[in-house]
Amino acid sequence: MPARPTRDPRLGVLFLQSQAFFGADSAIHAQLMRHLDRRVVNVHCACTTEHATDRRMSALSRIAQIPDLHVRPTDFGPSVYGRPLRSRIGGGAHALRATAGAIGLVRYGRRERIDIVHGTEKPRDAFLGVWLARAIGARMVVQMHVGLDDWISPRVRWALRAADGVIGVSRFVSESIVRAGYPAERVFTVHNSLDLAEGTWDSPRGAASTRAELGIASDAPVICIASRLFRWKGHHDLVDALARVRQRFPDVRLLVVGEDDPRANPGFGGYRAELDARIAELGLGQSVVFTGFRTDVADLMAAADVFCQPSAEEPFGMVYLEAMAVRRPVVAYASGGAPEVIADGETGLLAKRGDIDGLAAALTRLLENEPLRRQMGEAGRARVERVFNPAASAATLLEVYRAVAPRRNEITGAVGGKDEPSGAAGMRP
Repeated sequence: MPARPTRDPRLGVLFLQSQAFFGADSAIHAQLMRHLDRRVVNVHCACTTEHATDRRMSALSRIAQIPDLHVRPTDFGPSVYGRPLRSRIGGGAHALRATAGAIGLVRYGRRERIDIVHGTEKPRDAFLGVWLARAIGARMVVQMHVGLDDWISPRVRWALRAADGVIGVSRFVSESIVRAGYPAERVFTVHNSLDLAEGTWDSPRGAASTRAELGIASDAPVICIASRLFRWKGHHDLVDALARVRQRFPDVRLLVVGEDDPRANPGFGGYRAELDARIAELGLGQSVVFTGFRTDVADLMAAADVFCQPSAEEPFGMVYLEAMAVRRPVVAYASGGAPEVIADGETGLLAKRGDIDGLAAALTRLLENEPLRRQMGEAGRARVERVFNPAASAATLLEVYRAVAPRRNEITGAVGGKDEPSGAAGMRP
């Protein structure tokens, strides 16, 4: 009689990727999937079969490149974001396919012995994740990439209450969840990280050629901001601060990387038009360079002297890690998760939120002092390597899984004990 197959002793984890576009949160989850220890975790991902408009940014093609990952293509149905009610109700064929996809996921989860379903705060991920976890007898964790605020939908709030664990990408995010009344014992913190082995963080294109392409003099002081054009990223405060910096550096240039996002400025049209009006009012037309959407962000950051993004309550700030990776000092507001990423006075300078004079003073101080810029840039790179590396984040995530998994005793100690790895974020907010 043939021997019965031995059950895989590893923890089975299923990530949900219902969004077609491979955005910032998708990249963060992809790093975790890539770096989770395969001796301990058997990693799966249910990924949408939809493609982004730009196929290069489609989640399925990106996630399929991760080694030793079981990818389960899934029809999650169309996103309801931005769709009229009639379109949502009338999508019968889509609903049938989504239902079939959900049933297929239940079968897959049971067959593959999934222990944990891991989703984001996206409504489809969170709501479906709770239902799926219950259907297959698994636990559910929701990873929050934003602070919990009034705009979060009721479905997501329900999913957060039903989840076995909620992960904040910073203590700021985790504390917002606890303040909203969610049990602190089910809230954890796993800081984001940056994989320096990917991208061009070690060998960006020369600053001189990048500046020449953009029409910026090689000796001009340059400040860079990189994000979609969105009011909460603080572009308008930076423009106001630039007017003050130009009094000391008449040839200063502000490099604005990113495209306009009309959805982010409801009722007011594109944010770019508002910025253009303020730039013209301050007489800064020759001092600001808009690049639009770019994929060579590392090159553009490396062409600047200082990176500055004065966001209001930035949940974490991956862009700060990116600037630190190319050895640029960072200026930001002491708001949101930024103080957890930027070591004030060591890797950059923090100003009080809304303090335009303080923001301008920090920028001026760095532009005046090249040795200080180099010192902070090197310290920033070292901080990324030491604290915000993906192996540390994945190890901390494993501790979260151990805390919520039904079979946690089977994996305890599998990778050398339960001490927190050097540089990993604390689990509790």
